[in-house]
Amino acid sequence: MWIGTLFALAAGLLWGLVFISPLLLPDYPAAMLSFGRYIAFGIVALPIAWAGRRQFAALARADWIEAGKLVLVGNLLYYLFLASAIQRAGTPLVAMIIGALPVVISIASNIRDAKRDGRVPWRRLAPSLALIAAGIGCIHHVEIMRVETAPGGDPQRYALGAVLALGGVACWTWYPLRNADWMRAHADRDPRTWATAQGIATLPLALAGYVGFLVVGRLSEGAWPAPLGPRPWPFVGMMFAMGLLASWVGTLCWNEASKRLPTTVAGQLMVFETLAALGYALALRGTVPPVLTAVGAGLLVAGVVSAVRMRGDSRVVDEPRTVGAAHGRESDRSG
Repeated sequence: MWIGTLFALAAGLLWGLVFISPLLLPDYPAAMLSFGRYIAFGIVALPIAWAGRRQFAALARADWIEAGKLVLVGNLLYYLFLASAIQRAGTPLVAMIIGALPVVISIASNIRDAKRDGRVPWRRLAPSLALIAAGIGCIHHVEIMRVETAPGGDPQRYALGAVLALGGVACWTWYPLRNADWMRAHADRDPRTWATAQGIATLPLALAGYVGFLVVGRLSEGAWPAPLGPRPWPFVGMMFAMGLLASWVGTLCWNEASKRLPTTVAGQLMVFETLAALGYALALRGTVPPVLTAVGAGLLVAGVVSAVRMRGDSRVVDEPRTVGAAHGRESDRSG
């Protein structure tokens, strides 16, 4: 449990970095940031895939199709929603909306994955979910007040950002559940191979999207400094930093966590990403977090600790012998 939790923490710290890149490159459209990041992810994955080509030979056509689905929804569409939302509503607000993912994923997993992970009774799951929800609510309240009192604030723009962030929530509710399905069904596979396979699968999709964006932009406006935008070197550097750290290493850490943790618990540990994004945003602003923000962060951490101490094991499932035995074998295989 704790090894899996440490991997989830590392993934959250790395994924939190993606919340600041749209702020550092505000003159770049969200689509270009999304496609650029995953082109870099694919390029980073190529030499890694070549070094592990024997493992890739074991991947069937169905595995590559699954990887394509995962990267389309969980990578390209998710980051397109996220970057668009951040550029309109700011990182803290969007981070708090995305922060609802631990609650949403845990509820979805507890309903959907009871036979695989064990069904945690709602009365046991409720305290950790309530703590996480309360923490998100506190921080969300602070950000809403800041938006309303800021000079030149645009409520409609912020509202659109919030709606776009909900699109990101939908994408990343689907992704970890589906990714965990594959990891559990292939417990003997190396998570690094699967993380790299997703990088390879995303490369042609991201390239096609990038070229399509440039063509449409050239036809409609004709002024965009193709192919790398107005600040080529900062753009390229940021994209490769995101591609290596947030995409490949982050995905690897999450895959390791997914092998070791019930999805109900792993979903709640995505709160680490929210805390990291909030911390990075406040550091970028150069501000000390308000008291209510600190209280909210404390509630989030308390909810995570509560979640880590909970197992979906044979003591809480509907069919203890069948499900509990399967869960035990799965834990043995995943280390």
